Amino acid sequence: MKNKVINWGIIGCGNIANKFAKDLLTIEDATLYAVASRTQEKADAFAYEYNAKKAYASYEALVKDNNIDAVYIATPHALHKENTLLCLEHGIAVLCEKPFAMNSNEVNEMIAKAKEKNVLLMEALWTYFLPHYQYVLDLLNNKTYGEILKLKADFGFYRAFNNNARLFNKNLGGGSLLDIGIYPIFSALSTLGMPKNIKADATYFENGADSSCRMTFNYENGATALLKSTLVEDTPTEATFYCEKGTIKINSMFHAPSTVTITLNGKDVTKDFGYNTIGYNYETIHFNELLRQGKTESDVMTFDFSRNLIKLLDDVRNIINLHY
Repeated sequence: MKNKVINWGIIGCGNIANKFAKDLLTIEDATLYAVASRTQEKADAFAYEYNAKKAYASYEALVKDNNIDAVYIATPHALHKENTLLCLEHGIAVLCEKPFAMNSNEVNEMIAKAKEKNVLLMEALWTYFLPHYQYVLDLLNNKTYGEILKLKADFGFYRAFNNNARLFNKNLGGGSLLDIGIYPIFSALSTLGMPKNIKADATYFENGADSSCRMTFNYENGATALLKSTLVEDTPTEATFYCEKGTIKINSMFHAPSTVTITLNGKDVTKDFGYNTIGYNYETIHFNELLRQGKTESDVMTFDFSRNLIKLLDDVRNIINLHY
């Protein structure tokens, strides 16, 4: 596998699959080999747009194609476990879109199957691999500006409620927490670790899906993370780390390619990372290298990290009494 071109398959042909496929075209040693949707028409259209060799009308047909090295799962949250297990059973490496699954039990089942089959599995939380986020992690891990005292992170946008849309469909994991609240929680977990305790409250749409969620994570060292997700208002969608000697702010759309502003002694310096892709290529390149090296687990997005992330989501859901 050392110099092999990785043949990718994509399960699900929605919005995020389009973004992934577009960035896959920028990676020289990887190709989109096959796509699968629930209808042949949709699979054909997607394959045509991104120059895939094969288009399948079922996920089962795709995993039987022996030419596929890896599959990106881009289906609704509630299908992640089922689709991941299908691929793993056929010995195909899986990059599964976040959230990994609906709850800790499902995540543990997926990880157990990957270990049983000795096949690479990774949660596709692309933010972890973006250069600006890695830059901030280096500053924080090296304590360049001292310890983190407080983190404020939000993710919010307004969408008119539509009971038929996936985003609002509680049965598919819709609502603010799993869809976008995962990003503020990720920012806390990746920088401050697991909290000592959590406080949370939420508002709800008429169908029971959460419309917004506010969370406070408190840590043993006295640090605090103030986190928010909402589908009923546009928010800055920034992550700001207040440290002992300065402030580090990941500017708007912090979870995606962005800029970073350092405030020191009242002066702001902003660093631009010169992004020229949507940003999904970074996690894909990492995954490709793991596959070529015969690895079965990422050293960045580890199984333990994914377990902790879904546990925090579970804990918040229990506090706000949100059940799927």
